[in-house]
Amino acid sequence: MISKLGAFVRAHRERIAPESIGLPLGDRRRTPGLRREELAALCGVSTTWITWLEQGRPVSASTKTLARLATALRLSEAERSYLFKLGDKVDPEGSIKDLTDANAREVTKLVGVIQSPAYVLDRQWNAVAWNSEAAQLFSTWLGSESLDNERNLLQFMFLERSANDFITDWSERARRLVAEFRAECGKGMDDPPIKDIVAMLKKQSSDFLQLWNAQEVIAREGGVRTFLHPTAGQLAFEQMTLQLQGRPDLKLTVLVPIAA
Repeated sequence: MISKLGAFVRAHRERIAPESIGLPLGDRRRTPGLRREELAALCGVSTTWITWLEQGRPVSASTKTLARLATALRLSEAERSYLFKLGDKVDPEGSIKDLTDANAREVTKLVGVIQSPAYVLDRQWNAVAWNSEAAQLFSTWLGSESLDNERNLLQFMFLERSANDFITDWSERARRLVAEFRAECGKGMDDPPIKDIVAMLKKQSSDFLQLWNAQEVIAREGGVRTFLHPTAGQLAFEQMTLQLQGRPDLKLTVLVPIAA
């Protein structure tokens, strides 16, 4: 039985004109596009591996191999993303993709029009955009008092001394936060940026180390979030987290105030 991944690779292999990548036309070809051996040579794998993949046999496709396939097949960004989903792998380029100027303007404009605290996190949970309401609420994370240039949520939670008093149910929120981060990392756990942040936190925070070693996994959920603000006092919000269309590496979190 042909797998979805094998069918996708074969379809795109047959669409590549040999001359478009500098290969001679040579003898008359029985099939359109690249031959399996030609694609195999471009990807640094065996012809047997390509054959088995297209036939749906159980073969292992590493992240590097999928990346070579995407390049050899000249896949678009959307096609590359789909290839990695079919291969059940996290695209390393997708996980460390920076915001372009256009992206940054769009995301900043988005959070700017929201009238309650809102911020956008990347795959490593660095805040890449936030509004003034979020900066006022999280003054030692997103505001002027922050000492973290990357403004990483996990670093704030486990390394910022004020976080324990600011977050009223810190122990439970810390437990859930680590479990949610592990769930979101999934197969991207070996990506260098994620490995680096985890290694640093394990070294600098005994609380994080204990929670990480617990191997707990929880899906990211909304719900009530309560804070003890140094000037505003007790505050309560309903948290909502949304995925941004076209940017699976970014998520928007909005905190809607709950009337006292």
